[in-house]
Amino acid sequence: MAEQREKLLSIRHLTMEYQPNRRLFEAKKPSVKAVSDVSLDIYAGETFGVVGESGCGKTTLGKCIVRLLKPTAGELFFNDGGEMKDLLRLDKKTSFALRQKIQIVFQDPYASLNPVHTIQEAFDEPMRVHGIGGGSREKRTEIIANALTRVNLQPDYMYRYPHEFSGGQRQRICVAKALVMEPRLIICDEPVSALDVSIQAQLLNLMRKLQRETGVTFFFIAHDLSVVQYMSDRIAVMYLGHVVELADAGDLYARPLHPYTQALLSAVPVPVLQAKKERIVLKGDVPSPMDPPTGCPFHPRCANCMEKCKTEKPELHEVEAGHFVACHLYQQHT
Repeated sequence: MAEQREKLLSIRHLTMEYQPNRRLFEAKKPSVKAVSDVSLDIYAGETFGVVGESGCGKTTLGKCIVRLLKPTAGELFFNDGGEMKDLLRLDKKTSFALRQKIQIVFQDPYASLNPVHTIQEAFDEPMRVHGIGGGSREKRTEIIANALTRVNLQPDYMYRYPHEFSGGQRQRICVAKALVMEPRLIICDEPVSALDVSIQAQLLNLMRKLQRETGVTFFFIAHDLSVVQYMSDRIAVMYLGHVVELADAGDLYARPLHPYTQALLSAVPVPVLQAKKERIVLKGDVPSPMDPPTGCPFHPRCANCMEKCKTEKPELHEVEAGHFVACHLYQQHT
């Protein structure tokens, strides 16, 4: 069970708000609430999936974890040799040392690589900065060659430039680039969404193989529900910056509890000829994160909305063993 495993990352009440730019003499605009009071625990060696519609805050959450963005509020505790350290309140020396342990693979592999640098140069600089390879260029080159081999690429590809590779090859290079840093956690921000389906399958299988070999933890962000089901041990469903449901992958797909999760899963195609599936069509549009609704963020589109939903925000709580949901429909019975 997840509770018996080593806790690697603990997110507590994380909030990220953006203040829109304004023109001279223009009135101050409301802030954009991209992530609102998110609390999660990630365990070592697992793949933690995050799903939701575009704009729900899943990518922002990933960037906050890797500290490409500074959260407005909250805490990020990372397990460093058994000691949980708050990543947002570390001194520069400790923060620099821990940056190596958390890497990210972006959605667009071509934008992730400098077009004027060879693959070797792209890999070598961060390795040199963090002292990987003991200061020896020959040792770093050997590590790069081994990393490319592990992702099914030839070692001499390190002397080529990014434009000489296909999209799938570039994404494998980005995975290898993250692995040479010897991380404990890799944020995967929709790593296969820009690839063909056949290439997606190859990369996903490769990532699972590498996880078995290295024990690395994946924080897997995607909007493709089938991909997330295949990759993840546990899944969090986000809506308008909030986590509305959290469960083991099997439990979530077998028995979704939140009305939003039920609607999402009803849209997943069934690969069976003439199979019938009841489709739940949500009414209305996603509310603006600049002016989120009061109470439950999903209540304007929920067919089960009650008066309580319009005024009181439901807390994420455990309904069944390991299955958490933020919905008043289930809080009534607890």
